Parts: sequence; C-alpha cells; structure tokens
Amino acid sequence: MSKRWSVALVGAAVGVSLAACGTPGASSPGAAAPSGGGASASGEPYKVGLVYSKTGALSAYGAQYRESFTVGLDYATKGTGAVNGHKVEIAEQDDAGDPAKAVTAVTGLVGSGTKIVAGSTSSGVALQVAPLAKDNKILFISGPAATDAVTGANKYTFRSGRQTYQDIATAGTMVGDLTGKKVTVFAQDSAFGKANESGVKAVLGAKGATVNTVLVPAAATDFTPFSTQVKSQKPDLLFVAWAGTNATQMWQTLSQQGVFDTTKVVTGLDIKSSHTLFGDAGDKISFLSHFFAGAAKNAPYTALETGLKAQGKEVDLFDDDGFVAAQMVVRALSEGGGDVDKMVTALEGWKFEGPKGAMEIRPQDHALLQPMFTAKLSKSGSTVTPQLVTTLAPADVAPPVTPVK
Repeated sequence: MSKRWSVALVGAAVGVSLAACGTPGASSPGAAAPSGGGASASGEPYKVGLVYSKTGALSAYGAQYRESFTVGLDYATKGTGAVNGHKVEIAEQDDAGDPAKAVTAVTGLVGSGTKIVAGSTSSGVALQVAPLAKDNKILFISGPAATDAVTGANKYTFRSGRQTYQDIATAGTMVGDLTGKKVTVFAQDSAFGKANESGVKAVLGAKGATVNTVLVPAAATDFTPFSTQVKSQKPDLLFVAWAGTNATQMWQTLSQQGVFDTTKVVTGLDIKSSHTLFGDAGDKISFLSHFFAGAAKNAPYTALETGLKAQGKEVDLFDDDGFVAAQMVVRALSEGGGDVDKMVTALEGWKFEGPKGAMEIRPQDHALLQPMFTAKLSKSGSTVTPQLVTTLAPADVAPPVTPVK
C-alpha cells in the first residue's frame, strides 16, 4: 500500500531567495520556478511516485534520499508544494531493494495515472524500472543507484545522482596523468569486488594506467599476505573497494604493513555512520566523494541543511540525490505539465544549481554532469569529520557519451 503526502512548508528552508529562476524553456542556475507562483493549487494534483528502499539493506540510503526530496520539493516550489496551480502529490512505495517489488510498485503507479517515478536506491532496481519507463512512456528519475547502465538507458530515463564512472575517475585524478601509472584494485572476491575491478580497468585503464587486482575472500581475518602482495606490486594508486564487518581489521593491517608509506590509498567516502570504521588509518586514506556535509556552499545547500535540520537530520551522502530529484521533477512539471515527451525535452540540456554546485543534464544520454570531491577524514576525540581537499569540475570526471537506446 502506498503512502501519499503533499508537500507543506518545511521550516525555514524556503527563506533563500531564488534569483534567476528561468523562464519557460530557458536554462538557469537556480531552481525551476513554478509559474503558478504563490497561488493556491486549484487544478488536479500532479502525481509523482517515489519508489525507493524504505526497508532492506540500503534503507539508510533510502531514508536520506526521501528526507532530502521533501526539502528539495519545498525549495523548488517556493514553499507552495504546487506547480502551475497543481498540488504535487507523492505516492511512496517501498521496494526494499528488490527489483521484483519495484516492478510491481511502478506498474501499480502507472495504472493509477502516475507519469513520473523517482527513486531507485539500488542499481538492480534501476535497471528493471528503466525498461518500464520506456514501455509505458513515463518519466523515470533514478536516485542513488550508481550503475553506469542507467545513463543512456532510454529516452525516458534520467538520474539525480552520480554514476560509477564519476567515482572512479575522481580516484584517478589523485595521481595526475595516468599514463604509465600502476593501479591495484584491492577488493573482496565477490560480485561487488569484481564489479569494481572491471570498472577501474574500464575507466583508469582507458586513461593509460596498468591495472592489477588483489582479490580477498570476503570472510578473511588475516590480511597480512594480501597486504604483502599489494606492496610487491608497488602501485602508484591502491583503489580499495570493501563492504563488510571486517573492514576495520582490513584497514588496520594495511596500515601496520606499511602500505600507506609506499602508495596513495583511495576509497569511497560512505555515510557518516561509517566514518569511524577506518580506525587509526582514517587520516591516511584519500577519499573520493560525490557529497558530504560542508562539501559545497550555495543557496540550495543552505536550503538543504536548514530543511533537514527542521526534520532533526544532518546533511549526509545521498541528500544531494533526493534534493536534485525534486528539482528535476518540478522542472519537468513546470515545463511539460502532463505531457511526458515535453518533460523529457525540458530536462535535456538543463543547467541548474544543486546543493553540490553546477549541474547539467547532458542531452545526448541524460548523464548528470556534476562536481565531484576528494576529501580527508579529521579526527578530534571520538568525532570524525570529512574535510574537503579538492572540488573537481564536472568536465574533469564526465563519462563518455552513451547514445540513448
């Protein structure tokens, strides 16, 4: 059963002025302004489905996406919760990270007349929902799902988050020109680890790096032999992809074996609750990140921070994804109304300002071009805080064009 809600005023999040809110058909650095302004919503509601991982393994990510979506929708509609005089009505569905549940949920939403579906915390879910968007001619805006295959999936599929290519390309910038450089992927011997291996070979290998791999049994407790193997390869960059309860032990062993003394070690920065897992090695690691608290400062970021605070929350990894999804929904509705093809046209090539900075939806394949970040962790007592090192321009990490299928 879906949970329906309409956006109301969220605290002081709408107190930020939206200068340069573009006219219909124009690109602007601000939010998409509903032409209905502050007028009361009098038309039939615009139905939007939010299908995401409310429960399941990725529920923490899903919660951030959903919380920031409400703030972004409030921001983009200037607190009215309406577009062109139509209230935006949200139908929430929990896919629990299960593609089959997502397909059932989306099918039901389409049957009820919903023309926009956003969400997809899981990549597996996104890849099942994208064909449904094409078959039913609805607008699909994927969320935190990072798989590159969402980009260029079809005419009706977009994304509000980053993709794997942008993550890996960010890591590659930490050693400069990759021509002739040696990169080692240190990962679990699992589908997750092998996907990272393939990704690094495809992205950094194409930029001139020689890529080797050290795959470790997922349940390993002794990491010394694997650390020794890494040191023997003498990589310029060690790309670590790890997910599991033995992460702290793994990082400690890499540190104790002197791996950090001989190579630059990089991994992805996850949500705040994970920052203590790196132990004493935390301040030795270089992190790639697509978003974290304090990564950027602009009007949308201030609105996000203020709106989340009103909910008793703090800015975290996937809050940009939800906020931007709401901005895209409002843009699509304000320009396209109930016409999905016009919504697609309105999003293609759109340039706007999101919480992390300047964003652009590439018209050829719907890739979301965006800034990326490198960071370090700073520890004070028991508190661990990410610190910005570098902001990378969207063009520096842009994926190659994948023509829309």
